[in-house]
Amino acid sequence: MTTPFITSFFDEPTNTISHLVGDPATRIAAVIDPVLDFDLASGEADTRSAERIVAFAADNGWTIAMVLETHAHADHLSAAPYIKARTGAWIGIGEHIRQVQRIFRPVFALDDLNTDGSDFDRLFADGEHFALGELDVEVMHVPGHTPADIAYRIGTVAFVGDTLFMPDYGTARADFPGGDARALYRSIWRLLALPDDTRLFLCHDYKAPGRDDYRWETTVGEQRRASIHVHDGVSEEDFVAMREERDRTLAVPKLLLPSIQVNIRAGRMPRAETNGVSYLKIPVRHKNGPVGDAAPGGI
Repeated sequence: MTTPFITSFFDEPTNTISHLVGDPATRIAAVIDPVLDFDLASGEADTRSAERIVAFAADNGWTIAMVLETHAHADHLSAAPYIKARTGAWIGIGEHIRQVQRIFRPVFALDDLNTDGSDFDRLFADGEHFALGELDVEVMHVPGHTPADIAYRIGTVAFVGDTLFMPDYGTARADFPGGDARALYRSIWRLLALPDDTRLFLCHDYKAPGRDDYRWETTVGEQRRASIHVHDGVSEEDFVAMREERDRTLAVPKLLLPSIQVNIRAGRMPRAETNGVSYLKIPVRHKNGPVGDAAPGGI
């Protein structure tokens, strides 16, 4: 099988890696997990990271035909709509995004949110195959981090999203709504049942202690030998206990509130108001009950 062309783009503010993957025979390409630059303090969004990918593709003769999301990310906003507008690409994600939409619709009181996945152009089922030029892409449903995570396998290469990190850093958290450490373990071992030389491309890297460079490519064999969380011999019960204990210590991702609202809509911002500005919601929960104008009848 032809080996796909792969070049990766690292976004340090969100520690996210986006991948441009192409078929050398047809020069048809996909972008996996593109990042929209977003400054939380100012509310300003920018497309410079996505434009870097689009420009690279154009300069090197690649036609971007699709944007593939591994899941609805909680740590960065998706630039999928920008790439679609610039290139005509369609946007795909796993079909279980519907479950994620149903989970978060009431959290943000998104009364206008469709929960049928129709904001996306393609919804992939586990085991489905589709063409990237002349390359065959297999969809693998790997829930646990979220209910909707998928990996994209092209021969001896797999793009695994947040499910795995580099062996010296471990595995994804599983404490978001709908997450499940037991499901995560089983999903990881589904990936690690692939041949040892399968190259795994990741969505994030945070530089494990003692490592000075960012990395986002490993192999099944390296994970099975050296992963600090799931190497050969780690039982499901031991993994679940470790993962749940660790997750209790993790902070909420800085961009979780804007990211989820946008990403479950395929990266689409809410409709702009009359002043031309889009507004996202921030849930406010009072520990001691509603106060001020939030209380019935005021104070």
